[in-house]
Order: sequence, then C-alpha cells, then structure tokens
Amino acid sequence: MDITSRRSFFRQIAAGSALAAAGATAAQPGRPLLAQTPKQWPPSGNLKISLNAYSFSKLLNDHSKDANAGISLFQLLDFCGRHGFEGVDPTGYFFSGYPRIPADEYVNKFKRRAFDLGIGISGTGVRNNFTTADKTIRAAGVQHIKEWVEVAARLGAPVLRVFADTQMKGQSWQTVAASYTRDQVEEWIADCVRECAEQGKKFGVIIGVQNHGDFLQTSQEHLSLIKRVNSEWCGPIVDTGYYRSADPYQDMAAVAPVAVNWQIKESPIGAGSEVRTDLKRLVTLIRQSGYRGYIPIETLSVSGKEYDPFHVVPRFLAELRQAIEATANIASPPPKEQLEPLIAAEKSSANTGSGESPIPRKPANKKNGNPPSNG
Repeated sequence: MDITSRRSFFRQIAAGSALAAAGATAAQPGRPLLAQTPKQWPPSGNLKISLNAYSFSKLLNDHSKDANAGISLFQLLDFCGRHGFEGVDPTGYFFSGYPRIPADEYVNKFKRRAFDLGIGISGTGVRNNFTTADKTIRAAGVQHIKEWVEVAARLGAPVLRVFADTQMKGQSWQTVAASYTRDQVEEWIADCVRECAEQGKKFGVIIGVQNHGDFLQTSQEHLSLIKRVNSEWCGPIVDTGYYRSADPYQDMAAVAPVAVNWQIKESPIGAGSEVRTDLKRLVTLIRQSGYRGYIPIETLSVSGKEYDPFHVVPRFLAELRQAIEATANIASPPPKEQLEPLIAAEKSSANTGSGESPIPRKPANKKNGNPPSNG
C-alpha cells in the first residue's frame, strides 16, 4: 500500500465514523447515497469480550517458576470458560520458556482446549524495545517478533501486540536515544515495525502497535507512527489507560477508526487511579468508529494495594457487559470494504461537477511525520 492509498484509507475510515456519529443526511439530487449508508447498516453488535492474560500476571509467573504454584494458561482458559469470555489473549510472556517459542505440541493443545471451551484467540503479544539507539537490541527485537508471528499464526491469533515505547525500567526514550530527535527515533521504530509487518503479511498476522509508555502518549503520536509504517498489516492497539492528555477519550476516538485491537482498562488515567473508565462512553465511541471484533480487558495490580484477579476480573467483566448492552442500538458505519465503492462513486460524481461532496475534505498533510488532524 503506497502513501496515497494509506492516506485514502484513513480518510475513508474517518468519513465513515463521522457519518455514523452525525447520523444520516438527506441525499442531494445526482449524488450517491453515501451519507445515508450508516442508517441502512444494522447496529454494531459484533463486539466480543476477551481477557488479556496479564490480568493474572503474578499467578502465571509464579506457575512458570514452580508448576505447583499459581495458575497455568490452561487453567486461565478454564476461568474464561466459566465466566463466559468469548476470547482470550495468551500473552507470550506466560508461555513456558519465553522468550523461546513454545513447542508446536503445546500450542496445538492450547488451541484445542480453547476450541472445546468455545473461546477464540483474540491476539497475543511479546516484549521488545525499539526506542533504543542500540541497533543490535532493535534487530534482536525484530527477529523475536518475526518468530512470534509464526507462533501467533499457529495459535490462530489475528494480531500480535508489540511496543513502540521504552521497555527499560527507569529509562525514557530520551535517555535510551540520547542526541537523537523524536523524528529520527520514530523513523527507526517505523522501519522495525514495517519489517515485522512484512513477516505478518506472510503468515496472516497483523502487527498491533500498543500505546504503552513514554513515546506514544497521544493519538497524534500514535497515528503518526502508524502512518509512517505505511502497511496494511500494521495498525494501532488502543490501550485505554495510557493516553496522557487532557481528555484521553478524544485520543481513543481519534485512533478507534483504524484500531486493530484494544486493551480496556479500569481507569483512563493509569493503574491505581480512583477515576473509573466511563465504559458506556467508551463502548459508544468504539461502536461509532466501526470497529468490530474483540475488546480485551486487562486489570492491573498496584503496589501496596490488595489485588485478587478472581474477584476484580469478573466485576469488570460485568460492568463492560452492561455497557455493551446499554449501547446495543448505536449505529456504526459499514465495514470499510462496503464503504470503498460508495466513496469511489462519490469521487466519480464529484469529478463530473455534480456538486460539492457531502464529506468535508481537509488539505493533504505533506509532512511525512505529521499526524492527521483529529477534526
């Protein structure tokens, strides 16, 4: 996908989202019915709740050290089955022997157990550090991700979650990339992620870039990187607890139209905060964006506070289910493959001079690293 196609993709998705939020408008004589399409499309009911394994990180780590302690990934599957989760994200860290890839036999047994329980694999994830100026560390991260792309494909996971933020304790991107500009760091991150996306394309696995740390703190920064990667096999994962702005919901809404997966957190401003996520508002913006698929929840322990995932996870699951039910009638735009021919027809009509487009157009953004306007 070239730069022009990628920009067109973002405009198409943004157009669909704006139309869904605004509602249908009357068609003009001689104009295609693009503005009416969201009204004709049924409500977006295809949201499935998944559980990110990190919610049980301590217990899973305990088990990896001692088979008689904690819980295994198979026991996590049983928990998901008992509570009616539709999906699970078995994060790579919790497979025995990580960062080595798991044996095919283990992966196949896990897939079969999930199938027997009626649970889909919503994604998986690995650790990597692409902000560092150390090329050998970045190259090792690319190789690691490529290996786990194959694991994800065997699992049946559509998305492999990776980081674009500094994953070194007590460090920031400025300290691990001293003397380099943000634009330079973004460029080499994009190069690494693009190489991973090429591997993803071979195996049918999307590389999902999660905002989790200090480099991607806003939607503009998140989308800027995704645009620079410029691959249809790469997209953003929206971590609802890690945008650092005055209104993180605006960031979520800006990225949602091109999101390939989510991480739903209890608070929009970080673990340990007493401010709870407005789940109805969140699910509303997800529906209006046109996203369909898994929305994994991830609850987090906080130092100095009691944390029992066997209690916290079911409670949060119930809250999210209520929000999904309360927003069930909210219309969403059609999938982009349904939208593309309509937009093509609209462009054709515009070229014949039949009137102005019902979709406001913004000037093209020519600066490569500059993010799209949030509108």
